[in-house]
Amino acid sequence: MRIAVVGTGYVGLSNAVILARHNHVIAVDIDADRVEMISNRRSPIIDAELSEYFANVELNLVATLDAEAAYRDADYVIVATPTNYDPDTNAFDTSSVEEVTAAALKINPAARIVVKSTVPVGFTEQLRRRHPNRTILFSPEFLREGRALFDNLHPSRIIVGDQSEIGESFAQMMLSGSLETNVPVLLTNATEAEAIKLFSNTYLALRVAYFNELDTYAALHGLDSRQVIDGVGLDPRIGTHYNNPSFGYGGYCLPKDTRQLLANYDQVPQNLITAVVDANRTRKDFVADDILSRHPRTVGIYRLIMKEGSDNFRESAVQGIMKRIKAKGIEVIVYEPCLEHDSFFGSKVLSDLDEFKLESDLIIANRHTGLLDDVAAKVYTRDLYGRD
Repeated sequence: MRIAVVGTGYVGLSNAVILARHNHVIAVDIDADRVEMISNRRSPIIDAELSEYFANVELNLVATLDAEAAYRDADYVIVATPTNYDPDTNAFDTSSVEEVTAAALKINPAARIVVKSTVPVGFTEQLRRRHPNRTILFSPEFLREGRALFDNLHPSRIIVGDQSEIGESFAQMMLSGSLETNVPVLLTNATEAEAIKLFSNTYLALRVAYFNELDTYAALHGLDSRQVIDGVGLDPRIGTHYNNPSFGYGGYCLPKDTRQLLANYDQVPQNLITAVVDANRTRKDFVADDILSRHPRTVGIYRLIMKEGSDNFRESAVQGIMKRIKAKGIEVIVYEPCLEHDSFFGSKVLSDLDEFKLESDLIIANRHTGLLDDVAAKVYTRDLYGRD
């Protein structure tokens, strides 16, 4: 098969790599630097398995800026472009998906379009109505940033929003690119597949919010939060996974997906989805107030990334804390080796960790690191387990 994958973020690039094991894949992007890196077999994003595969695995993969050429002979065009949440419209901005779909079908009407970008519930059916008699599928991704290729090589499930032979064929193509054989495959309607994606991420956000609120209660009542969480998790219906307190859920997916699902609930009675979104804001307020109660003069932010093993700053929870304490007049400095600039939203960025430790009265870290053990008395974190 000849496959064009449009967008080389976590979703697009990991899909391009697994499919390039058995198919001819062209990765399309508008960023010349990304295209050059992929052409030189270097991953433009931090992901251990992606870097390993580029270095050591034979892949039938090329990258290009020429989208039209990539579409022309493609059997499949996989759309993995960003769908950022737009607060003005209270919905995902799906314009990039719409533009890629229209352009690809104009050049190659026989191409099968597979939307991998996260979209509102009902979007794919709308897209199909705009392009009648064309094949348009939706297939959600369930990837962790920093482990995107691993999660595609070892998928928890493969879901395709099409119950025809075409949907089955695409599911098998994804399965053949993985390293697993016994993977649950579910073919659904397109709208149900969209709902699966949003409800999955909202449940993860709910779980984060729940254990964060447990931790807030423990902190305010002088309880050992870890003892409580350990005891709660021993119930097999709850489990000991995804239970580590943090500054709130963040990153590219959970904040926008929860807000989009809430928007889809516009005419549906609900309380819980609103509470999940509100709980994340409340948690950040508590953490910021807890930090301010220590009366620091200079607060150091150790890493802006949303989690370990990632280079993504987008909506990381620590930035919400940073904004709140800056609004109270506290000086904030940042240690973030992924930043090439000497300031971040008006805060000084230091590249020398020792200098950063020396200048900070209090260091806030969303996740514990041994690199701060020598200044442990200065460190503020809610991390109990040393993992995401």
